Amino acid sequence: MADEVFTREGEALDPHLQTGEPIPDRSLRPRNLAEFIGQEDLKQNLSILIRAARKRGDPLEHLLFYGPPGLGKTTLAHLLSAEMGVPMIGTSGPALERASDLVGLLTSLTPGGLLFVDEIHRLPRVVEEYLYSAMEDFRLDVVLDRGPAARSVRLNLAPFALVGATTRIGLLTAPLRGRFGFTGHLDFYPVADLATMICRSAEILKTPLAPAGAGEIAARARGTPRIANRLLRRVRDYAEVHDAGEITPEIACQALELLRIDDRGLHEMDRRLLEAIVVKYGGGPVGLGTLAAVLGEEEDTLEDLLEPFLIQQGYIERTRRGRTATRLAYEVLGETPREPQERLI
Repeated sequence: MADEVFTREGEALDPHLQTGEPIPDRSLRPRNLAEFIGQEDLKQNLSILIRAARKRGDPLEHLLFYGPPGLGKTTLAHLLSAEMGVPMIGTSGPALERASDLVGLLTSLTPGGLLFVDEIHRLPRVVEEYLYSAMEDFRLDVVLDRGPAARSVRLNLAPFALVGATTRIGLLTAPLRGRFGFTGHLDFYPVADLATMICRSAEILKTPLAPAGAGEIAARARGTPRIANRLLRRVRDYAEVHDAGEITPEIACQALELLRIDDRGLHEMDRRLLEAIVVKYGGGPVGLGTLAAVLGEEEDTLEDLLEPFLIQQGYIERTRRGRTATRLAYEVLGETPREPQERLI
């Protein structure tokens, strides 16, 4: 038997870390579509697509998933691969810099296989145009050499399904968007679905969790499974360090307050954004570029990570002139809404 390795505090180190084997509780993804919680309408449509394709012996239609980050687009791609019993090759839009990168992936796909492209709206235009014939006719016309010696070579591809995921569907070009046979939208999850998801994750992590504790975490998870699982891990760490038998609502509240996440799911960056609009700019309107400069963040970070939740919950509004704060934002900050000034005649 190999000698145990101990930490500085005298506790035995996990044997998986000693041997380099993967730790079994790291993956919280569902193993099949039935285990996927929430998004019921989308699940029903995908189930029909899968059953029909398997009945005919055809590959899946090309699918496009869109919605805010962390809602399960990548997870659904893995589930499609598992349900169809075919391998999947995954990549991302920024990683496909040249047409040759795409050619290498497409020619390595087995019949019926899946090509998953995350952040597909960031595909370079020259690579995107190669996808058109690949998606419609399962062939590639590759141009070799340049100038007078240039020639075109046609490569026949095995039938495959392209699964795209994007957080900004409006940036996809119309020709690419129109070639997908099915487009699915993932929306924020209700608290009840997130609580069920957290209970399932706690069982996988072998973490004692009271149902009310799961509800407390779910209420602060911003409707996002990725955030819910991350918060569960942090609350688990807090409970273990403080020798709590199980995660109760009190333990969950203490851990989340330490992370500066309030009972509405707002964290420090959310409050800074609301304060910038309400306090510095009198409730708005204020432009996205100005807010990014004030907060020291990129515009894409504000637009993709912060604004979707704040808009959905009714804290801010988008107008043609910029972002404005609602009365709910004033209430959260404890400020008095300013009355609109009368026009001077």
